[in-house]
Amino acid sequence: MSQLIPYDDRDGHIWLNGEMVAWREAKVHVLTHGLHYASAVFEGERCYAGRIFKSTDHSQRLIDSGRILGFEVPYTAAELDAAKAATVAKMGYADCYVRPIAWRGSEQMGVSAQQSRINVAIAVWEWGAYYSDLRLTRALYDRPAPNTAPVHAKAAGLYMICTVCKHAAEAKGFGDALMLDYRGFVAETTGANVFLVVNGEIHTPTPDCFLNGITRRTVIDLARKRGINVVERHIRPEELPDVQEVFVTGTAAEITPVRAIDDMNYQLGPITRTLMDDYHGLTRGHAKAA
Repeated sequence: MSQLIPYDDRDGHIWLNGEMVAWREAKVHVLTHGLHYASAVFEGERCYAGRIFKSTDHSQRLIDSGRILGFEVPYTAAELDAAKAATVAKMGYADCYVRPIAWRGSEQMGVSAQQSRINVAIAVWEWGAYYSDLRLTRALYDRPAPNTAPVHAKAAGLYMICTVCKHAAEAKGFGDALMLDYRGFVAETTGANVFLVVNGEIHTPTPDCFLNGITRRTVIDLARKRGINVVERHIRPEELPDVQEVFVTGTAAEITPVRAIDDMNYQLGPITRTLMDDYHGLTRGHAKAA
């Protein structure tokens, strides 16, 4: 097992509020509002051969997520794109993971923090495959209803239940947890969208209480270009035994086949394999993203 390298003790630079800062010096105060009250939004992006995939889409979603949480990210999408590209170049990576984050600072402490500064940082690092031989189990918690949480923001606070669920799944020997929504329908994993192949069609949950992922939308477009029918609908967990293929999508996950959900086993089938190849060609081949 490889030795864990702490993320606060690495070489390199992080873009912080408009400046390149030495990696170990990119710090915030312990009384930062984002730490105590989860007033933070973030993105996860991948850079392939020096090109950040769907960079502007991610930058705009960061801005939109901030607005949902009631604050303005103090940079335009174009400025964020340039900052991300500069950080990748500074680190000298061709292939890497990109993490922009925006959060309320330490000027105010308490639930209200309208006067707090909005900080933005961008870090990049080398990160391989997110999943390996993915097997899922039922999650401890469900995705909340849209009238109980800002479910369409990529907000840090929404990932608290994801961490709890993923840790519990890993303790049982699984790679991740399959989360249902507040109505009992299939939703997503703790960090990826879910797709099912049923009789030659792709079925995927309607993203009405969780993120409509950028990779999710890309894969739907790739499938439709192949002439594969894609159905977005509410999916009951009782349907899972009749599914032929299962895969998940996300920036970190890319397209990963699911081998099992609890005691139900699945094979890497032709539709999943085709989409994996197409996605690899899109990201690695510098094809123009739709």
